[in-house]
Amino acid sequence: MTFSLSDRGAIGFAVAAFTLWVLTDTCMKLVGQSGLPAYEVLAFLGLFIAGFLFLHAIRRGNPRALWPRDTGRSLVRSCLDLGNNVCVVIALRHLSLTLFYILVFLAPMVTAVLGALFLREHMTWRRGAAVLTGFAGVLIAVNPFGSARQGDWVGYAACMVCVACFSANMVWSRVLTQTESAESLTFFSGVVMAVFGFGLMLWQAAPLTPLLSAGLCAMGLFCAMGSFLFFVALKHTTAATVAQYHYTQLLTGALMAYLIWRTQPTVFMILGAVLIVGSGMYIAITAPRSTWPAVPAHGVGSD
Repeated sequence: MTFSLSDRGAIGFAVAAFTLWVLTDTCMKLVGQSGLPAYEVLAFLGLFIAGFLFLHAIRRGNPRALWPRDTGRSLVRSCLDLGNNVCVVIALRHLSLTLFYILVFLAPMVTAVLGALFLREHMTWRRGAAVLTGFAGVLIAVNPFGSARQGDWVGYAACMVCVACFSANMVWSRVLTQTESAESLTFFSGVVMAVFGFGLMLWQAAPLTPLLSAGLCAMGLFCAMGSFLFFVALKHTTAATVAQYHYTQLLTGALMAYLIWRTQPTVFMILGAVLIVGSGMYIAITAPRSTWPAVPAHGVGSD
């Protein structure tokens, strides 16, 4: 596969975006360890996403373009996004960062299955075999009968809800991106997260220390910067090309897990990750380019 200069530049922006989203998840895990409610974390995440995109739209002189044309259908997508991100916060409290990324990388496989069921996308036997291989990779990575575990069943369950919400979100986004822009979909999701989070904070909010406040600000800043670079990448190449590089998050996530928590992947996790990434890459490469929605892979954006 050969890439033009524009493609190579876009791939660089995409890898930078996915790396920034790993830093977002790292901050989210650090903040989550304090016991801060998930809705409070999402309140600040949504505020930064929506605020950044709004300021960017003002600079370009078209803030009205951020509001979706079909509010009802965009709200359904945003609720899926909200469910995904609530479970991301919960999962990161119960799983190592490396195992979290291994599990959420089931999403391309589940998306392929949902696309075949609801969008009548063709599922060849090779793609079907890739999906089954990806599922087998998850079983190997989790190694449910082994003694060396880097998570618990609460984290596993939260990750499965993440995958379900994210995959349904991607299938629904394939319909919405025919009329809505990626920026408007992301902005609306940020608004819904902020309204949900700050709304619950009016009922009960945990006090913020200077350290927690710094962590929330860093999380929001990394996420906003990642979203910006993701959109830059999409302007210079296709969404199918960009999406293939979200697997770099597994490497950067494993690095952050080791540097901060000294967590080392097990042999089973490495073997499972190889199967999952290989299956996901095959599905991405063989998918028609028109089926990839131009929305951030992080889920807020995370997987």
